[in-house]
Amino acid sequence: MRAFLIRSALTGFALWVADVIVPGVYFDFGGLSSWWAKTAVVLLVAMVFGLVNGFIKPVVQVLSIPLYILTLGLIHVVINALMLNITSWLTTDVFHVGLVVDGIFWSGVFGAIVISVVGWITTMLLKDRPENLYR
Repeated sequence: MRAFLIRSALTGFALWVADVIVPGVYFDFGGLSSWWAKTAVVLLVAMVFGLVNGFIKPVVQVLSIPLYILTLGLIHVVINALMLNITSWLTTDVFHVGLVVDGIFWSGVFGAIVISVVGWITTMLLKDRPENLYR
């Protein structure tokens, strides 16, 4: 559980960086003004994003193996943008607050690239050690 919360916090940070950098990717807080409430929304979106990447993304990747071969792996960026759009759709339609992605093409792809790079950097800085995961 601790590892899931740490990864969700790091994913929330990556989503926040995408919110700051990428035009067309932003958080809709639904009128919330408290800093704590906004942080809770970011963590909620990060958890939904983690669940989408954990359950839907593997199915899509297996079904798109021919496209991986055909595009030499570049379809992976489009699949990441699709997962970002699915997260946007789930959070804004179910919870009425969350992440908003204006379009899958430019905003989604650029947002997915930013989230991937920030996630990679945070993973490199904070290595998973067994004593961190199971305490």
